[in-house]
Amino acid sequence: MPVVYILASNRNGTLYIGVTTNLPRRLYEHRNGLIEGFSKTYGVTRLVHAETFDRIDEAIFREKQLKKWRRSWKIDLIESSNPEWRDLTEAMLL
Repeated sequence: MPVVYILASNRNGTLYIGVTTNLPRRLYEHRNGLIEGFSKTYGVTRLVHAETFDRIDEAIFREKQLKKWRRSWKIDLIESSNPEWRDLTEAMLL
């Protein structure tokens, strides 16, 4: 299932937006530093937002859209569904 996800280093911290068709694997890779680059460098591992899609092209379109958003809009999006900035990993993997 295609998913667009937002990871955070902590509340109001550094944000990372990604897309995947295998969220459990991707979260494992982020949490264990298996993906070189931004998320590993900045310790961005807390899943704070996720949106599922029927098709990968829809997910990729949404990812690109979110990456163009202002930071304040991304924070508003996160806080609209996750005001506590809880790590949603367990909830998404059930």
